[in-house]
Amino acid sequence: MAQKKRPIKLKELTAQRKKERILQNPPRELTGDLNIDLSLLDKLLHRSADIVIREFTLSAGEGIGVGLVYADALVDKQVIDQDIMQPLMHLARLSHLDQILTKDNAFQYVEEHLLTIGEIRITNKLDAILGGVLYGDTAILLDGSSFAILANTKGWSMRTPSEPNVEAVVRGPREGFTETLIVNLGLIRRRLKDPDLSVEIMEIGKRSKTSISLLYVADLASPELIRRLRQRLKNISIDGIVDSGYIEQLIEDSTISPFPQILSTERPDKVVANLLEGRAAILVDGTPFALIAPAVWAQFFHSPEDYYERSHIATFIRLIRLLAMTFSLTLPAIYIAFTSFHPEMLPTTLALAIAAARSRVPFSLFLETLIMETMVEVLREASVRLPGPIGPTIGIVGGLVLGDAAVGAGIVSPLTVIVVAITAIGSFASPSYSGAISFRILRYPLMFLAATFGFYGIIIGLILIVIHVASLHSLGVPYLAPYAPFHLEGQKDAILRLPWPYFWQRPTEIRPQDTERMPRPRGKNKVGGKPDHEGQ
Repeated sequence: MAQKKRPIKLKELTAQRKKERILQNPPRELTGDLNIDLSLLDKLLHRSADIVIREFTLSAGEGIGVGLVYADALVDKQVIDQDIMQPLMHLARLSHLDQILTKDNAFQYVEEHLLTIGEIRITNKLDAILGGVLYGDTAILLDGSSFAILANTKGWSMRTPSEPNVEAVVRGPREGFTETLIVNLGLIRRRLKDPDLSVEIMEIGKRSKTSISLLYVADLASPELIRRLRQRLKNISIDGIVDSGYIEQLIEDSTISPFPQILSTERPDKVVANLLEGRAAILVDGTPFALIAPAVWAQFFHSPEDYYERSHIATFIRLIRLLAMTFSLTLPAIYIAFTSFHPEMLPTTLALAIAAARSRVPFSLFLETLIMETMVEVLREASVRLPGPIGPTIGIVGGLVLGDAAVGAGIVSPLTVIVVAITAIGSFASPSYSGAISFRILRYPLMFLAATFGFYGIIIGLILIVIHVASLHSLGVPYLAPYAPFHLEGQKDAILRLPWPYFWQRPTEIRPQDTERMPRPRGKNKVGGKPDHEGQ
């Protein structure tokens, strides 16, 4: 009896040593031995508790071993039970096979006849298997085969599309992006049913392996723009991507500028409108904010509803918006300059009223304004961090109470409170948060220049800002286009918003392949007139 058991023990010992040797120096591909491959995947995944490894036997043929590997929190278990395990464990035995399944032909038969899942991939690379498992796929391994089947079983919990919180509109769609990439792609595809819409998916992040989608209309977007954007994305080398803000800062031309050169949005309709102009969009898995490139300065005070309302209404709102943003940037500096350096430029009654109100204030005008501006920023940040129903209330009540108390205590003058309040309200008028916050930052240098040089300091500061903005580019497109360099067609949608029939041409500064989006108006086919087909 002992002589009969000896060869079996030697065989098991040899297999065990082979397994240990492979586990110590993991290969880059599957070995074809199910026991070794499952142990190898288990080791590479550090035996994580949320990784499920299930072994069973194929119900047909020579009792071939099958192994499933999937992440418990990322899959739809009903799909695994009905479309993978039930066919392999039960239906395979009931199938009328032309030949007996062996280790040589079982993999092909399972792939072609047993799996009822729409999307599968075949690979023998361990990195691809690990990436698929950690993205919600189920890896199917068969004993004797050095390839694995990655079946799409994604089924994690996700948020349904809801109304955007940051970019609210009075008139327009109420859908916003979610944190799930495939859902966001569906929101865009549903609005842009164009076969020329190209979607390129890549993984960025050595550890997070975040899926990034680059979208553009192939026959509209400039090939040079797409080449440059694709190259910048591929050059990113970082451990992980958590939000689209990482991508924005890693691909923009000037990272030290306070002005954003990439436009972010949570509205699918805004992304589609920019794609139709010849721009590109970037979607990042795990964040509801998409990126639009290239971006110019004018886009940061445009709102999607500008194009849903009639032209004169949209133009009026844009002018109000520009006025509010100008107040947000310059009003405190102008107040300091006129009151401290140029009181002769103010009406006598107003100058005397300001002097009387400030007679009890112990601080200089610059320090007084600086204190109030800082307190408003503190209140704004605190209201953002507080729970939703409480935050706005605290911001409003806190501002009223602090302003009234500061005036009553003689710390600030009433006019300073009014100026700071108008400035804060003006900063809320910008449709883009990143565009508004750049004005909030530049407000402080302008206040310092106004307190040092008066109105001349404000002019110097504004000239420096214009010089800096004029030097910026967004993926090769001048940031101040269509103002500088001047594009005549671009003026139709720069500050003014002309009626839609005049928008027959796409923005020329981004150099689209097809420059016309609609037939050029002729004859009576103009704003206020009748179309050509009427009256004929």
